[in-house]
Amino acid sequence: MARIKLNFPNKVQFTTELTIRVNDLNYGGHVGNDSILTLMHEARFQFLRSLGYKDELTLGGDIGIIVSDVAIVYKSESFYGDHITIEVAIDDFNKYGFDMYYSIKNKQTGKEVATGKTGIICINYSERKIAHVPKDLLAALQV
Repeated sequence: MARIKLNFPNKVQFTTELTIRVNDLNYGGHVGNDSILTLMHEARFQFLRSLGYKDELTLGGDIGIIVSDVAIVYKSESFYGDHITIEVAIDDFNKYGFDMYYSIKNKQTGKEVATGKTGIICINYSERKIAHVPKDLLAALQV
């Protein structure tokens, strides 16, 4: 069976720390696969806030972002109360978007929990059409 392989970029642009909550757990008692995506979303939101944006819908006029694809490679379990570190990196820019990568690690053990990627497309929400990446956002992401 072919496995997904993600190559996390060398340049980390943002890091955050989160604590695993009880609602992140599944019936197996560890973080559920759906919760990993939610943790990635939280890291993305915090990253954009650190750049001065209030949300994902207003990144330049009526331009916001939408996730076009997701890939996650699970490496190890994570449990209630674990402190995790999520590193965010940006790569593969084009005129309409870019890829955001996430490296999720257990802060106490250093063990890798998961690596993920979201394909991000810019969209003009008032017109409901794909849009070019706003110049200010592109400049902030390419630092």
